[in-house]
Amino acid sequence: MNDIITLLSQVDPLWIYIIIFFIAYIENLFPPSPSDVVVVFGGALASLGRGNFWLALNAAAFGSTLGFITMFTIGNWFGKKILDEGKLKFFPKERVAQLDSWFTKYGYWLIVANRFLAGTRAVVSFFAGVSHLDPYKTTVLSFASAAVWYAILVYAGHSLGKNWEEIGFYLSTYSQIVTGGLLLVVIILIIRYFIKQQKAKHHV
Repeated sequence: MNDIITLLSQVDPLWIYIIIFFIAYIENLFPPSPSDVVVVFGGALASLGRGNFWLALNAAAFGSTLGFITMFTIGNWFGKKILDEGKLKFFPKERVAQLDSWFTKYGYWLIVANRFLAGTRAVVSFFAGVSHLDPYKTTVLSFASAAVWYAILVYAGHSLGKNWEEIGFYLSTYSQIVTGGLLLVVIILIIRYFIKQQKAKHHV
């Protein structure tokens, strides 16, 4: 992280946006990555006359959207095969039909919320592709989600200026709260699943 920040402080402004774009793209394929902190720093550089607010925002939003659509395409083209062959050990084959039904009902809402959910971005995009959601609607919604999230980060960095590192505490706290909430939801769903299994056995 320090190496990236040092590099951004020294390079030509054009490279700042290329690096922001690249890191925002990669995060959707191999999370977690420091894209949020880098984007905040991009906003801080803009306030210090070393960059541009709108270019930093667009580089992050377009990079994130392209990364989301890359994982969506992988899920769309190869997802069923990966699941059928049992490549994802945590996801049994018999759950694929249930997944399709669930994503058909809630998938677009998940895409809208996706950028605000720490650690789930690659998962949501992959399974959105597996469920064959509409590519055009998926692209528009993923861009809207990314644009709103990164607008908040760039504005925070721009407002804090030299004190941009203060945002790290808030991002960390936010991530912990969201992750804790997601874990709680997963635990509740697992408990419900086992309760239904037990009831089904008793009925048999």
